[in-house]
Formats: sequence, C-alpha cells, structure tokens
Amino acid sequence: MREEEKNTSLKKFFKKRWVYPTVYIASAALILTGVLWFQNSNTENATDSEKFGYETPGKNQFNEPADEVARSMENIVLPLSQKDRTNAVIKTKFYEDTANEADQEAAIVVYQNQYHPNTGIDIAVEESEAFDVMAALSGTVTKVQEDALLGNVIEIKHDDNIISRYSSVKDMKVAVGDKIDQGQALATAGKSLFNEEAGVHVHFEIRKDGVPVNPENYLNKPFSELQEASMQEDGSTDSEKSETEQPEKSETDKETSGTEEEPAKDEKSSTEEDRSTSDDESAKEEETSTDEKPSTDKEESSSDEKNADDMKDETTNNNKNQDA
Repeated sequence: MREEEKNTSLKKFFKKRWVYPTVYIASAALILTGVLWFQNSNTENATDSEKFGYETPGKNQFNEPADEVARSMENIVLPLSQKDRTNAVIKTKFYEDTANEADQEAAIVVYQNQYHPNTGIDIAVEESEAFDVMAALSGTVTKVQEDALLGNVIEIKHDDNIISRYSSVKDMKVAVGDKIDQGQALATAGKSLFNEEAGVHVHFEIRKDGVPVNPENYLNKPFSELQEASMQEDGSTDSEKSETEQPEKSETDKETSGTEEEPAKDEKSSTEEDRSTSDDESAKEEETSTDEKPSTDKEESSSDEKNADDMKDETTNNNKNQDA
C-alpha cells in the first residue's frame, strides 16, 4: 500500500504545471555554468603560458615591421591634394636620353644662357596661384633647406635608398627628423629663380641610389615596383629600358621581314622565267615538226612519180618486144 501511495504522489507531483519548466531551467543553468568554467580554465592556462615566455599565435612571429610593409604597398602619387590633381599641369617634364628631340628640348631649363636637363617634373595647378604641396610617399624628413635659387628644398627618405625631393616651395611645415605620412602637407608651392618660366609650381624629384628617375613612369604604381627596379649605367631602370627597346625591336623585325620577302619574289620570277623558256622550247619543237612534215610528203610524192615512170618504161619495153 505504501508503494502505491508513493507512485500516486509522484504522478500527482509531475502533473503540476511548474515542474517541467523548473527542470528545464535547472538543467540549462548547469550546462551554462559548465561551459563558463571550461572557458575560464583555458584563459588561465593562456596567462600561465605568458608567464613562462610562450608567445600567443596572434603576435607577429616574423618580426616584420608593419609600417614598412604598408609603405611598400603605397601607390606613388602627385604631391598635390586630391582636388588639385584633377587640374594639375606638368610645365617641364623629365629629361630622358631616349626621348625624341622635341621632348628633350621641352625638358631643358635655361638659366643664365646655360642649358640644364630637368632632373624632375615641374607641376602647376590651373587657375591656382597658391596650392599645398603634399607628401607623395610616407617617410622621414632628412633635409629642410632655404635656397633662393631653387626656391627652398625638402627631402624625404624612404626605404631602399630612395629619396623624394620637393623644391620651389615656401611656408615649410616640417622639420628634419619628422615622420611623414603620405598626403601630409609639407609646404606651399612658390617660385624659383632657376625656372622662372614655370611660374608658381613645385619641382618634384625621385632619386634611387642617388640617380634621378622619371616620376611619371611610377605614378599610380606601387612603391614596391620602384624598390625592385635596378639602376642601369645610363641612369634608367630596367622597366624604362625595356620600354625604349620595344620599338627598336619592331623596326628590326620589319627590316628582317622585308629582307625575307625579297627572296620569295626572286623565286617567283625564276619560276616564271622557267615557264616562259619551257613554252618557247615547246613552240620551237612544234615548228620544227611542222617543217619536217611537208618535206616527207614531198619525198613520198617524188618516189611515187618515179615508180609510175618505171612502170611506163616497162610497159613500153613490153610493147616493143611484142611488135618485134
């Protein structure tokens, strides 16, 4: 009787509405506490590993400075603000030995009746007498010099012995040793005695291993491309040299193709001559054959006449013998 009473009491207990929700909530709370306890144990182990000198995988394992990697991925841009780049005009281009005569003349600066090849590009902005000069690349300022002839000079050093130079500027806003980010204002564009014809402008140069390179060849291209370029003896890079050699190769290809076509023409003419000579020979053979045919006919007719005469003589002789 007592067991039956216990069973009936349990059934009555589980029939109540609040029993199952409380069981679910209690089980969920137990599971959640177990998960939190497991996570806390992992974090404690991680802190213990730091005490013993272990490095977490989230740190830089290769000891590579992040700034240098970011700078190598920068695209070289004009040293102007985004607004002024749309109205930028290059007054004087970079002097290149491989350029044609007209471009070389346009890239020469005349100062005191002397001709100087331009080692950079002179940039102006249309309808603007004063515009800000920005850093084309990130780097460190190594030179800030007042120069009446060049109109003040600012130099910024980059990786792999590459230097960017800004001259013909005023109101300089940086000092030697400053870390410069790309697009940071350096100064304001001004004038220079060296190139007065350019007016208000900024003279922008890029030098690799002390040799000036054409900035236009690397505009809107990653800085790593300039880093990987190797300088030639004439001051040009590998990419510039390959660009200048391509048209020369095309001309030589044209010359070789022209020389190759001439023998083909000679072969055609020789075949035509052979055909004409063979035709002439065949015509001559036909003429000789036609000439020979009448002669044979004449000989045959003459032989027939002789045979007829002989027959006549025989008949006459026979008649004479009969008469006798």
